[in-house]
Amino acid sequence: MTDDILQDQYAPESMCFGCGPANAKGLRIKSRAEGGDVVLDWTPEPHHEAFAGFVSGGIIGVLFDCHCNWTAAHHLMERAGAVAPPFTVTADYAVKLRRPTPSGGPLRLRARVVESSDDRAVVEATLEADGLERASCRGTFVAVRPGHPAYQRWHGGAA
Repeated sequence: MTDDILQDQYAPESMCFGCGPANAKGLRIKSRAEGGDVVLDWTPEPHHEAFAGFVSGGIIGVLFDCHCNWTAAHHLMERAGAVAPPFTVTADYAVKLRRPTPSGGPLRLRARVVESSDDRAVVEATLEADGLERASCRGTFVAVRPGHPAYQRWHGGAA
């Protein structure tokens, strides 16, 4: 556990496939705030490939979904001056796969909130490998209230 990793700090018991630290079979992404952005460095393994040497577009979608969701939650927490992020869900997101993403080394995702209100944030993100942008994403993420199935999901329940 690292103090600057959002998932480790705020959701260590989460079982989410993409971002849950407690899911041994998941991607276990590690997002961290860096300036005005939230950054993720992640290295794919052979079982994340669509074909030899290249990452599956579905895996790329999961990376963006979880990383952008954490970007929104972190932003909403800071905007409200809260000590923990709100529980957020994906309202929509769109991924553009610009060129094949190689699986032989680290990937870097960089996300930033471009619009927000008290309970939602629009996030834009890019994925780079070997110094080239490989994919991009734009999505809307919404804070949920008690009664929503995803409320308190980071405390050991399903993602």
